[in-house]
Amino acid sequence: MIKVKNVTKKYGNFIAIDNINFEIKEGEIIGFLGPNGAGKTTTMNMITGFIEPTQGEITINGYDIVKKAKIAKKQIGYMPEGIPLYYELTVKEFITYMADLKMVDKKIKKEQIEKVIEELNLNEVKNKLIKNLSRGYKQRVSMAGALIGRPKVLVLDEPTVGLDPKQITEIRSLIKDLGKNHTIILSSHILSEVSQICEKVIIINKGKIIAIDTPQNLENKAKKENCIIVTAEDPENKIEKITNQIEGVKNIYLIKDNEDGTKQYSITSEEKQDIRKKIFEKYAKEKITIFELKKAETTLEDAFMKLIKVNKEEGGNK
Repeated sequence: MIKVKNVTKKYGNFIAIDNINFEIKEGEIIGFLGPNGAGKTTTMNMITGFIEPTQGEITINGYDIVKKAKIAKKQIGYMPEGIPLYYELTVKEFITYMADLKMVDKKIKKEQIEKVIEELNLNEVKNKLIKNLSRGYKQRVSMAGALIGRPKVLVLDEPTVGLDPKQITEIRSLIKDLGKNHTIILSSHILSEVSQICEKVIIINKGKIIAIDTPQNLENKAKKENCIIVTAEDPENKIEKITNQIEGVKNIYLIKDNEDGTKQYSITSEEKQDIRKKIFEKYAKEKITIFELKKAETTLEDAFMKLIKVNKEEGGNK
């Protein structure tokens, strides 16, 4: 469905994308991840035909995005980040305008518009001005603009950013439903979201693809051995020092400062050693109150951070 082959993008002497290759099959929901400045937006802009690659080729459903731009772009529906809409139009007027831009056949245009409005649950607001809608509805309108014309591919850039928990759940459910009939590329900084929605993840850093795999496989590869998470009160900032004195401890690092004044740490021990009892005894002796102690669970975020760290270290050694 989507093939990215030996693609490089240069801006002068700066290489934004460095000879990347990947393939997305029909019907897949793919998470596209990377830190800020990694090349995500550049790659998505090339896939959608907004900018051209310096080298290499991108094909959408068999059509080259540069050489067969018109027909290739018809295969794509793009929902950009930041929901850029025409706020003085009503919902139905905007979707109609997008249908005209995509040159939807007049014989089926009305039917398509009504179907998209129904699919995205926009019936009750279809005659309202976009500027008067909630952010959740604006996201739906933006997605409707991507969906009109029945593209085979949907490119969704941060589709849930700025939404409340209820709206996020609704949009996630909607994306899963759309995945039944579309190939979807989803870019999001919310990694738990990607883990829940996507079948496969592509991770890019410094313009290079550093991983392509399922969220589950990435999590398994990053699994932490003998790692525990401790939340404790540490007003004197001495946890790291005294923990390193405990026999069997390999390392400790601060995860976050909590609003209630506690701190959360990750502590890794030597293989086959359970240091929980030693931690309880040492912390009690030092009058450090433990609020929570649990074995670490590996998430897609852990896998992502580990891959980025390894990639950074390897890059630094070249």
